[in-house]
Amino acid sequence: MSRSALSALIVLVIASRSAFAQPDPADPTPLTAKHYAYPTGIPYQVDPVTSAIRGPQTGYNICNSTTQNQQSQCQTSMVNNIDDFCLWAPPQPNSTIGDTEAWEVAWCTKSGYGTRLIPEGALTGVQMLVTSEYIQIAGFIDQTQVDLAAGDYGGELDPHGADLRGNPLGGLLYSNAFPKIGADNSTYTQVTDWNRQVFIGGNSFCTTICNPSSSSSDQSSYCQNIYDRMGCTYNMPNTAQNGTFEVCDSDLKSPVGIYTSNGATLTYTQPNTGDFTPPYTPSVPASSNCVTYHSTDLYTALPTPTGSTSTTSGAGASHTGSSGSASGSSSAGAPAATNGASALGISSVAGILGTLFAVAFLS
Repeated sequence: MSRSALSALIVLVIASRSAFAQPDPADPTPLTAKHYAYPTGIPYQVDPVTSAIRGPQTGYNICNSTTQNQQSQCQTSMVNNIDDFCLWAPPQPNSTIGDTEAWEVAWCTKSGYGTRLIPEGALTGVQMLVTSEYIQIAGFIDQTQVDLAAGDYGGELDPHGADLRGNPLGGLLYSNAFPKIGADNSTYTQVTDWNRQVFIGGNSFCTTICNPSSSSSDQSSYCQNIYDRMGCTYNMPNTAQNGTFEVCDSDLKSPVGIYTSNGATLTYTQPNTGDFTPPYTPSVPASSNCVTYHSTDLYTALPTPTGSTSTTSGAGASHTGSSGSASGSSSAGAPAATNGASALGISSVAGILGTLFAVAFLS
């Protein structure tokens, strides 16, 4: 099936669910429509509207040496390379993604961005897949070191949300990785369809950022946010291994939700509630030219870990629902911050209902 046909199917799926995404009347400009040059064009806060239904963002976007500490509330993130990327994670210890998705802050592998730093040894395996349309990073992490509760299976963070204000509110993402990984490029480009989704939880994570120069149809195909209950396994198929750090060139993945059965190309839409099992098994795209690294060569000058450590395990569960635990082996062919958080499902539904109620009330 052609990429254009796949993109058309994805657009139909997105349109079928777009009715649930309603701008907040007090803050109607979507986060993806807010563009700022890095670093001089960024405001102190992208989303300071106090009258908005979810309130203003809790952190800030102007981040520099004065905000570089482990209490930073910086909500400007970076994804550049395997040794230089950030994750969204909670600002307070022992938190769940479902409870804090609007407030997450940037935790990074390098200093210089005014953010918190991911503690030494927290990352235990990372795979970066480089394609013409997107960059995908997946791996394993001791999530307690980035303030995520040990038992939380996490959830999705993206620049959309029920009110189009994003999770976290006001979260910006930039990259110097486009158009070519490894280039000596000091210019940072804003990635508006960042991380197609960021899933973190279950001691694993995955994130994809789409090339801002790609067509809108390609970004719709590879940077969706409508399969938020299906985790890394389906949204970002990969072969990340605990204990391995590698960068590979990769073929393009099949857009999530698109699969073939008995010669017919079909589209699957996840249910909003209840347990479910998708009718297909995702395939990992072919990769080549892989280069492996030692973690000690990638991640240096990081803070000492604090608190308890959790057992890092893979999660490639194909059965997803509103609660339960992920399963799999530590070899983790597909790290998944999948089903786990019933709080995520509750949070998402509550956000949709709250936004729709407010729109109806104010109309």
